[in-house]
Order: sequence, then structure tokens, then C-alpha cells
Amino acid sequence: MQDLLIVGAGPIGIELAAALTRSGLSVGHVEAGALAQTVVDYPKRTRYFSSPDRIAIAGVPLVTFNNEKALREEYLAYLRGVVTRYDLPIAYGVRVEAIRPVPEADGGGFRVETSAGVREAKRVVLAIGDMHGFRRIGCPGEDLPHVSHRLDEPHLHFRRRLLIVGGKNSAAEAALRCHHAGAEVTLSYRQAAFDEDAIKYWVLPELKALIRHRKIHFLPNTEVASLHEGHAVLRSNVQDQQTRVRADSVLLLTGYVQDKTLFETAGVRLEGENHAPALDKDTMETNVPGLYVAGTAAAGTQNAFQLFIENCHRHVEKIVRHVTGEPVAEGVVNQAAQTYGLAES
Repeated sequence: MQDLLIVGAGPIGIELAAALTRSGLSVGHVEAGALAQTVVDYPKRTRYFSSPDRIAIAGVPLVTFNNEKALREEYLAYLRGVVTRYDLPIAYGVRVEAIRPVPEADGGGFRVETSAGVREAKRVVLAIGDMHGFRRIGCPGEDLPHVSHRLDEPHLHFRRRLLIVGGKNSAAEAALRCHHAGAEVTLSYRQAAFDEDAIKYWVLPELKALIRHRKIHFLPNTEVASLHEGHAVLRSNVQDQQTRVRADSVLLLTGYVQDKTLFETAGVRLEGENHAPALDKDTMETNVPGLYVAGTAAAGTQNAFQLFIENCHRHVEKIVRHVTGEPVAEGVVNQAAQTYGLAES
């Protein structure tokens, strides 16, 4: 039985593993996909909102070209470097399917059922993030071949009529990138105007200018009624009216939901609108003794984002201190939250 098993190899899971390398504990680490799979799934050449010093981990500086905000590709290369530097033994492609607490009478700890067999650990840390599934809108035609819930390559939409549904950063950024790649973009949003706090500050002015000059067609106060081959039907949410929009392809960029399976199988209580795991914010231990949560997983399904990489570094310090009884070695955990006065929620 291992002393601790980390589930998830995103930035915070990696930082926790690095912080535990000299703890003397036997630590296992599994990841369902590739290293930082959530980052892998970002659209190509996505640029981070946060500055490099805020998303650096494990005491390793993140250096970018011209000291600009990191691109997806730069950050992935950086994370590979951190894992290599600490020689972290992460098992990739191992999906955890259930976590079963073992009664104290039978030895305690956890029985962790994975796609590669059963593991046993005294403690488990879930650093699984919160972007596991697409937030579906539930309209007819949502599963048609020309409809997608994520942007991959803007080039694919060159000289095609593209309908983008959504009004936060993913939709706004996709609208700009696909427009510049030669797509004829229509943007449908259920609100009357964009939430400026939800869109990167360098994206919104250009988007507004393109809408104002009718280079991007903006349909506020609209929702998708149905999707069809070659067109979509939108309905107004302020008046009894429907609009038919021609579309060769559709991007439903309406957000993500968290998979609660591991919390539920372990007996973790879920609370609030986000169904976030119940935990002690001083230790990150859930209501199930020995089961911890790190990173954005602690927020549940985020409707309004409150947890990001930069204000989750503290989770590493709290877990290490509670598990080992000792503080993290100086310089191993990013201090961005303290430096910038960032709240955890």
C-alpha cells in the first residue's frame, strides 16, 4: 500500500508531486490521459490570460518568447521540463474509475479501481480539474457531424459559414481567430451584451470593433432552437421571434462540467450550486478522512470562474503540511497568491 496516490497530472498535480519528492513518502501518480490533458485539449496557440510568473510551478521559472504570456504549446513544453527535472513517475493512460474507502477494521486507506487494475493507498489526492465534459444545450441536432463543442483548428473554417454559440472568452476568442482564418462568423449569445470580466482584455476591443463594422455578425438575446444540416434556427429570448441562420459548421462553446463520479464513489459530500466537494479549506481534506482535493477540482463545476492555476498553488502547501507535518521546502511552491493578494474563492 502506498502512502499517497495523486490522481491527475495537470499543473497543480505536478506541483504537489514535486513538493513531495523529498518527503520520504511512497507516492503514486496516475493520469487518465496525457500529461496536462486539459491543456492539450485547448485550441492550438491559445494564449494564457495569466502572466508566466503566476502559472509557473515547482520553483521552475517559466520563460516565454519576449516575456509575453505563454502559449498553449509553450506551457506544455514547460510542464514536460518540470516533470523531467523532478523525474516524476507518472502513469499515463490510467483512468481511475472508483475510489472506495476501506474500513479501519480492515486496515483503512483506500481501494482505488483503475483501468489498469486496483491500487491501494493510505491517502488520495484528487487533482482532477473541473473540465471533464461539455455543457450541452440540449437542442435537436446537437450531435450532428458538423456540430462541435470545441475549437480545434481555425483553418478548418476557411471560407465557411460558421455559427458560434456562447459569449464568454472561448466563444469570443474563437470568433476572432476563425474570422482571421477566413470564416464568415455569426456569434449567438443569450445575453444582451458581453461580460467584460469574462473575456481577455485584449480580445474584447477587437471583437466589438469587428461587430460594429459588421465583419462579425452578432445576434444577442438569442438561443439555439434547433440545428440542421446547412442551417440553424435561433429563437429570441426577449420577443416571440425565430431566425434562420445559414451555417456550414457550428461551435457550441458554452462551457464545461465536472465529472462527479470519483467524489460520489468515495462518499464525498457535494455542496452548493457548483456541487463542490465539502472540504476543510485549511487542509484541503474532504469530509472523507484521508481524501484531499487540489486545484480547480475544489470548485466543482464553475459557472463563474473563481479558481485558477495561480490561486491554487496554496493547496499544495496545505496538503503537504497536513500529510507530512512539515512545511514545503522553500522555493518549491509558487507564491503568486501571496504576492498578488489572490483569493482562493
